[in-house]
Amino acid sequence: MVLSALLLTAATTLDARAQIAPPRSAGTPYAARNLPDRIVLTPGGDPTREMAVAYRTDATQRVSEAEIAVSVDGPTLSERAVKAIGANPPHAKESANGSALYHQIRFTGLKPDTVYAYRLKGSAGWSEWLQFRTAAAEPKPFRFLYLGDIQNGILTYASRVIRQAFHANGGIELVLHAGDLAAQRDDLDHDDEWGEWNQAAGYNYAIVPQIPATGNHEYVDVVLPNGMESRKLGPYWPLQFALPANGAEPARATTYYVDYQGVRFIVLDGTSAIDLGTMDAQTRWLDATLASSKAKWNVVLFHQPVFTCARPEDIAEIKSAWKPVFDARKVDLVLQGHDHCYSRLTSEAGREASASARRNGAIQGPVYLVSVTGSKMYALNDRSRTQPDRIAEATELYQVVDVAGDRLQFRTYTASGKLYDGFMLERGADGRNRLIELREPMIAVRTCTGMIGPDGGTCVARAK
Repeated sequence: MVLSALLLTAATTLDARAQIAPPRSAGTPYAARNLPDRIVLTPGGDPTREMAVAYRTDATQRVSEAEIAVSVDGPTLSERAVKAIGANPPHAKESANGSALYHQIRFTGLKPDTVYAYRLKGSAGWSEWLQFRTAAAEPKPFRFLYLGDIQNGILTYASRVIRQAFHANGGIELVLHAGDLAAQRDDLDHDDEWGEWNQAAGYNYAIVPQIPATGNHEYVDVVLPNGMESRKLGPYWPLQFALPANGAEPARATTYYVDYQGVRFIVLDGTSAIDLGTMDAQTRWLDATLASSKAKWNVVLFHQPVFTCARPEDIAEIKSAWKPVFDARKVDLVLQGHDHCYSRLTSEAGREASASARRNGAIQGPVYLVSVTGSKMYALNDRSRTQPDRIAEATELYQVVDVAGDRLQFRTYTASGKLYDGFMLERGADGRNRLIELREPMIAVRTCTGMIGPDGGTCVARAK
């Protein structure tokens, strides 16, 4: 009797939540137009020879059509262009902004390390020409951008951080997103949120391949036939991103890997692992994918962190399943989000133990990062004062990573472009990493003092 009442309450709560119209974005409406928008480039399974693009049009453009050409330096691209058609029909989507068709096209048979230009067809004509470069077939220096949760204040606040990252750091070849790209709850209409997400970076998402991981907010709540509350992947994820299909079998829509110029990027889905029963399958796939890697560097990207900087306890399911694999397979970087604070952790024993070990020439295992780009902030937990090497509270950040041979350099910047944290991983002749702190001027540690935030205003970080 009590169980039935609880199940009824859960269903009623979800029904009531669904009936309340969420707020809308101010100003610009996000209705689909007669020219393509929400253009997002993603790498193929082999980014030396394949890229993919997802985009949106109004309901009258029923064919997914592109033109692509090796780039030239004069206005004659259309003379050399070949047509590309999507393998599947576009997907119709109704939203508060009206009807739209979502398209996906894969560009295959490309040449490595080559600049291509492409344009997309809408019912009123073609988009502008957009350029990308395929990955080189051999290891080659490159730079990538890592962003934590964008999620809240997407256009209002997060956009300036993303734009600052591109403006101040030329040559970004990939962008990694650690989940919760949008809130996708009741904070804002979902279609408006994804409209803001696309607007926040504009054409950069169309010319730089994106490597996104899902967070818990990429999922929506559902009530199962038995009345229990569960989750399913939100409708926008498979429409916004044309991702490689090489992931763990029960989570193929959200797990995958990309080999790019000497780095293997492995993307996991913590929400599916914890809530949908795919942990074992993902863990086996993770281990096999690392075991088969021929890359010099292995970087793993997912949402829920192994070591939390905000929550009272570490996330036990993630930590017990994946950390042993990271250790055994010598993962270099673990990039995460979820906690809405900043943490760089190099030893579970704490920053003093880690610093002492480095002074004695110790090798460095996985470096664990947590970061946040949007406006939602959580307060630091107690152990963050002694465990991570570097922390931040109530601070919007972006990270720039440079890969070059036996060196990987990691830099964290604030929203206004100030260097906040940095280190280098150097690969020795023994094949192991040593961590070297960057000896460059950095701003002071940013934390709240009581109710006062690090900028002198209100502390916006709330306890988790």
